[in-house]
Amino acid sequence: MTQAPLDLLLLPTWLVPVEPAAVVLKDHGLGIRDGKIALIAPREEALQHAALEVMELPGRLLTPGLINSHGHAAMTLFRGLADDLPLMTWLQEHIWPAEAKWIDEQFVEDGTRLAIAEQIKGGITCFSDMYFYPETACKVVHDSGIRAQITIPVLDFPIPGARDASESLHKGMRLFDELRHHPRIKVAFGPHAPYTVSDDKLENIRVLAEELDAGIHMHVHETAFEVQQSLDLTGERPLARLARLGLLGPRFQAVHMTQIDDEDLELLTTSNSNVIHCPESNLKLASGFCPVEKLRLAGVNVAVGTDGAASNNDLDLLGETRTAALLAKAVAGSATALDAHSALRMATLNGAQALGLDEITGSLAVGKAADISVFDLNGLPQQPVYDPVSQLIYATGRNCVEHVWVNGKPLLSNGQLTRLDEQQILSSTRQWGEKIAQKA
Repeated sequence: MTQAPLDLLLLPTWLVPVEPAAVVLKDHGLGIRDGKIALIAPREEALQHAALEVMELPGRLLTPGLINSHGHAAMTLFRGLADDLPLMTWLQEHIWPAEAKWIDEQFVEDGTRLAIAEQIKGGITCFSDMYFYPETACKVVHDSGIRAQITIPVLDFPIPGARDASESLHKGMRLFDELRHHPRIKVAFGPHAPYTVSDDKLENIRVLAEELDAGIHMHVHETAFEVQQSLDLTGERPLARLARLGLLGPRFQAVHMTQIDDEDLELLTTSNSNVIHCPESNLKLASGFCPVEKLRLAGVNVAVGTDGAASNNDLDLLGETRTAALLAKAVAGSATALDAHSALRMATLNGAQALGLDEITGSLAVGKAADISVFDLNGLPQQPVYDPVSQLIYATGRNCVEHVWVNGKPLLSNGQLTRLDEQQILSSTRQWGEKIAQKA
């Protein structure tokens, strides 16, 4: 039986599959058919296959799409609102009051659309979102073409869109049912943090997550204060409490984890939990340093996230990954810690594993979704190119992102968004900025 022609054949100078690790394929082609990767082969062999479109990409590096494993998408509309403040001051005196005043479905729709546009232009094909009105975020994700994990927000007090945790979970379960078979959206649970969610609610989430095989995404050990407060009140470290309640495991996504002792490390490794590292937000809020290399050497899966633009202040995962690589070396006291290839893996396949999507995306392999980013390494700052992955991590900015595909559909072509109206997004964002600034 004759195979149908490829929908698209990409011919870059370099192709990095991420798995197997530390491999760079030069002068290879990648073929896409029906939204999936159908071919990876040397250039001359690839050209033997019929294709509806062939794209020559000289001097370009083709990688799996980047995965932003933690963020608060709609908070892009609070970018720069309350800078240079400690975490709890920033949160309790500025962000929570601003959210109480401004958050509604329109805010989430416009803020999420802005975040998605920024992420696509930065080579991100999948992101995890932890914010209010998740059903609204899902609609924007659906329309935009990007892939996402959207979490159901759970706190002990009323939040925008839900009077209490029970209502939030009820709405979340309805959303889970509606999107169970969506090709690009995965719904998970998002209890905010150990200090904002009680045991009974966490136990409820554990039961639901087990029944639905859903992820649990949570801020954990973000600061030394959080850990000490828990010890003072209960005599128990937050991670130990979560372990006692049965939340840890392959579906658990522990965000931040700047405070890790030997017992914490043992809990993470034995439970096979995931850690999501947000270095720039941690640095900006002086929250602490996640010991990434120590975690990696112990076998813990570590992914990377930008956190929200209100505390970062951008959604630049490539820049975040560079910071992660440099910071890991300083924290470990070793120049060999978190090398460039491992850093790229943290921003791709490790992220997919943390979100439970590694069978679908995160690496370039035949049969996986065609979630792909193309970086132009022809510029002066990238020359000469000895190792394209080192140049990507240490010498390339997100302005070098040229093309992005998700499920084989182009979301960015020659640096231009294909499904989102950039000028409309800019106009809407400026209107929000003027309105919020007047009342700030």
